[in-house]
Amino acid sequence: MPSTVALLGIAIMSCVMSAAVLASLLRAHVRGVPRWCAAYGLFAVGVALLLAEQRVPASRGTVVAFPIFIAGSLIILQGTREFFGRRPACAFEYAVAAGVLVALVYLTCFKLKLDARVAVSSAYFAYVRIAIGWTALRYRPPDRPRYNYYFLGIAALAGALVHVARSITYGFGLDHQTAFLDPSPLNIGFLGLGILSFPFMSIAMVMLAHDRLAERMERLATVDELTGALIRRAFIEKAEAAIAAAKASAAPFALAILDIDNFKGVNDRYGHAAGDRALSHFAAVVSRSLRHGDLFGRLGGEEFAILFPATRKSEAWQMTNALRGAIAAAPCEHAPSTFSAGIDEFGHRDTLASVMARADAALYAAKALGRDCVVLASADDEPGERIAQVT
Repeated sequence: MPSTVALLGIAIMSCVMSAAVLASLLRAHVRGVPRWCAAYGLFAVGVALLLAEQRVPASRGTVVAFPIFIAGSLIILQGTREFFGRRPACAFEYAVAAGVLVALVYLTCFKLKLDARVAVSSAYFAYVRIAIGWTALRYRPPDRPRYNYYFLGIAALAGALVHVARSITYGFGLDHQTAFLDPSPLNIGFLGLGILSFPFMSIAMVMLAHDRLAERMERLATVDELTGALIRRAFIEKAEAAIAAAKASAAPFALAILDIDNFKGVNDRYGHAAGDRALSHFAAVVSRSLRHGDLFGRLGGEEFAILFPATRKSEAWQMTNALRGAIAAAPCEHAPSTFSAGIDEFGHRDTLASVMARADAALYAAKALGRDCVVLASADDEPGERIAQVT
């Protein structure tokens, strides 16, 4: 028994430390962290109740610990789903948790069967761990480092395997438990491995929370807060990388530079707040209309750029005109409902700067033609003829 008591003492310290570390992240307002913190606090209380109980079978401490462990497991699963933007609660799981609690109380207070109790509780904990691992691996953000998410997934699934083995061992009578704190090697092994998964999972959760904070900082450094478009520096960096990859595969690329028509008049007449709303509205409509993989950036003021991968400039012209239609169909108070644009396509020897210069020249040609139109740049680096105007 001293060995199992020591393991439970280690489990309490592990859960308390995990709750404390997660509590330090509460002010960061990362989804899921409050639930994770609460779950580890509950686990610490539950293990303390088991440790305080020196005589099983029918003990108050053991019975009170059941709902604490069941609730803690459900809360940690819900926190994981919340972190990944999924719906946390599931009515079916509440029903299962209630059924498991009833079964455990019955098998403790009314018809003592320790093996059956272990099998039922371990099966429930295995389900929770599997659900956590599956959520972490299934909904891992594709643009974030994999390690943190795989760490949580593997830690949860490894813990699930321990609980599955424990449930099968006692459920099918391969071994028998005489008490929860039975100091047999098998029981100590199961308890030790189960307890070991607590700090591994909490470490993984802290890593995920820090990754979410890093993502926020990266977004602040690359995304324009007002419009949600890439800032100029970030757009150029991503565009350069995309162009280099496209040149290696000889894929076409087109670039459009857009300028909101008569935007200065909005600021002068209605104030900068109205101008900000106009910029935000324009960017929102454009972002909704773009394809996955298109790059959208704000070059400055009311001027934006779109990089169209795997696209000829004739196709880019069609898509940009479609954007004009989308802007016109979604008017915003005091906001211009038109824009002008210049478009060009990357040649084999082009750089981003040279294509932007030609697209910019085409944009000025669009303005000279009366605005509210899209102009394709000519091959000789001069703005080309006006292709179309939708009024």
